[in-house]
Amino acid sequence: MTELLYYTDAYVQEFDAFVTAVEEERVALDRSAFYPGGGGQPNDVGWLEVDGQRLAVTKTKKEGDSVWHWLATDGGLPLITTGAAVRGIVDWERRYRLMRTHTAMHILCGVVWRDYGAQVTGGNMDPGEGRMDFEFASLSKDLIQEIEAKVNIEVAAGRPVRTQILPRAEAFEIPDLIRTKINLLPEGIQEVRTVEIVGLDLQADGGTHVANTQEVGAIKVVDYKSKGAINKRLYIALPV
Repeated sequence: MTELLYYTDAYVQEFDAFVTAVEEERVALDRSAFYPGGGGQPNDVGWLEVDGQRLAVTKTKKEGDSVWHWLATDGGLPLITTGAAVRGIVDWERRYRLMRTHTAMHILCGVVWRDYGAQVTGGNMDPGEGRMDFEFASLSKDLIQEIEAKVNIEVAAGRPVRTQILPRAEAFEIPDLIRTKINLLPEGIQEVRTVEIVGLDLQADGGTHVANTQEVGAIKVVDYKSKGAINKRLYIALPV
């Protein structure tokens, strides 16, 4: 089992851990700050330091209770055994841009839900940019400009962003906790992590976020497309 450091503190950049399993070019650790991907947010990359060598982590993925870390194989890997001590280093520039992007998506979702009552039907992100689909019957340039102005008011408001882990039954007493058209939370999940942009948005979410909306920076709606009769896609971008 891997302790998920990112789950309770998204700002952990470096950490010490022990190897719990080794399979060819990948290792599992007893604790990790690498986000393994999910919910539209890509997995983290970075480095592991072991026996004086720094190895690139090219991919991370959660399988069962363990987070696996794929290591670059150029020149061959050193012998890594179960129980070995390692130091993990997250590619922070990339991760922080993803944190800003993910929070920007929640700001967008919060504004669209609050002011237009539209549910999310899909979404995806890369560092500094993302797209989100909503149940809109129609969109216009004027409406897009209106939405962009509203989301940037929320950015400038400096709203705190808080996470909390709740028992499933308690979490589902929160109105509109699931903003997606389909509830993606498996039945077997007994605890639900929520992300709250105070005064704007409260959702079930397992990803990483900034601590305050001002960290996001100005959000630009760069494009929009119709993806069906009541499915419209908005594309956003953030400043570097």
